[in-house]
Parts: sequence; structure tokens; C-alpha cells
Amino acid sequence: MDYEKIVREFRRLAIEAGERIMQVYAAPDFEVRAKADESPVTEADEAADAIILAGLREAFPDILVVTEEQAETHDRTADRFIIVDPLDGTKEFVQRRGDFTVNIALVENGVPTRGVVYAPARQRMFYTLPDGVSVEETGPFDPGRPGTVRPIHVRKPDNDALLVVASKSHRDAATDDYISRYAVKDLRSAGSSLKFCLVASGEADLYPRLGRTMEWDTAAGDAVLRGAGGQVVRFDDHTPLKYGKPAYENPFFIAHAPGVILKGAE
Repeated sequence: MDYEKIVREFRRLAIEAGERIMQVYAAPDFEVRAKADESPVTEADEAADAIILAGLREAFPDILVVTEEQAETHDRTADRFIIVDPLDGTKEFVQRRGDFTVNIALVENGVPTRGVVYAPARQRMFYTLPDGVSVEETGPFDPGRPGTVRPIHVRKPDNDALLVVASKSHRDAATDDYISRYAVKDLRSAGSSLKFCLVASGEADLYPRLGRTMEWDTAAGDAVLRGAGGQVVRFDDHTPLKYGKPAYENPFFIAHAPGVILKGAE
């Protein structure tokens, strides 16, 4: 596998999609529609998807591409595939809260091995290098020329003073109840796959998700977290989260830095 090309194209397409998303974001108004599952979609989702899908199919014609916005791809799978959420955090986008991302990931044998998470409104980009190590790029986000990067790594957690991040739009009583089982020093809310990246960069220790997600929501952030020394496990039995599942639906999960003493699901 040509991981250098994977990383180069993922990064380029994420930035190009992010530029288009921000054009819509800056407009005084934009249309919001409901999809069949009642989740929102905007022209930004669709425009970003078109950019990424065309670029991936040209660069990697022999690799299956699964994308949230193309329902006909949701019943296909392979040992190696690319999975895309062109605009993760549409609710954050619609409410102009900034916590939305472009997610592109490579999955191999059930594991996300390379990925990029780009938050254009936050000017933050996280991705895995060809060797699988994760970095944060600090700009200027030129699609044709990588900027300055810094290695990122999970922090060593203090189980008596954990840093926890939870969903901004989907947090509920069950999540709060689970978090209350830990000794929490700081609890912050964030949207989209940025939560994985906050754990990856040492800004949080624990991100529990007790709600419905799809693999395109999580694969890129999962790849970044793994490349920074972190882990994503199922909520029920704490085994590693796998990809390529039926309909690409995830169970509840926990993303965390090694050393966090995980609580049970009961």
C-alpha cells in the first residue's frame, strides 16, 4: 500500500472540501434538509462529498470508497476500504458553532490505519503520517504543500483527576451517569470527531459515546487516536472497536488514553 500517496491525497482532499464548506458557512443563509433518517444535510455536505469522492476515485480506482452521502455504498464492504464523512457535525455547522470536521480514513482488515480530521472553522488538522504516527498540522493549510506539523501523543492520565470530553449535540443523562463514575477534574463538550483528536493530543483522557454513531463518524478520529497511542473500545466488553460491520453501524464505545481505569457498562 502506498501510504505516502494515501496521506497526501487524504490531506489535499480534506482541505479542498473544507474550503468549499467554509464558503457555504460564510453565506448569510443556506438550505437545510432532513434525510431519510431525519439527520440534517446541507449543500456543504453534498459539495464536500462530491470533491472527496471524485478525488478518491481518481487517485485510488481499485479501492472501495464508502461515504455517508452515497447510500448505495452502505451495503458494500471489503478487506480494505476508504470511508468518508464529508461534513461531520452538521448540527454544529447549521448552528454555526464551528465544531465540524472533514473525515477521511483508510480501513484495513477491520482497523482504521490512516486518517485525516480537518476542522476548517477551528483551523485545526490532525492526521496520520505514512508510518502511522499522528501529527497536528498548524497551517497555513495549502492543499498542495504540507505546513508545519507537530507530533501528538496521549497524555498519561491521572485517574483521580481525569480530563473528559463528551458530545456537544448528543450528550444525555446516560452519558452523564457514566461519566459520574469517574473522578473528573475537567469536563468539556465538543462536536464531531474533534473529541477523538482532543484525546489524541493530550487535551482529554476519556471520551465515552453512549449513542448511535456510524463508522464514517469515527474511523478517521479513531485512526488519529491510535496513531497517538490511544485506544477505542466497545462500551459493553472493552474489546477493540472493529470496522466493516453490517450497515457500518457502531455500538456504544469509549475512546481513551491507556492507563484510564475503565468502568463497567452496568
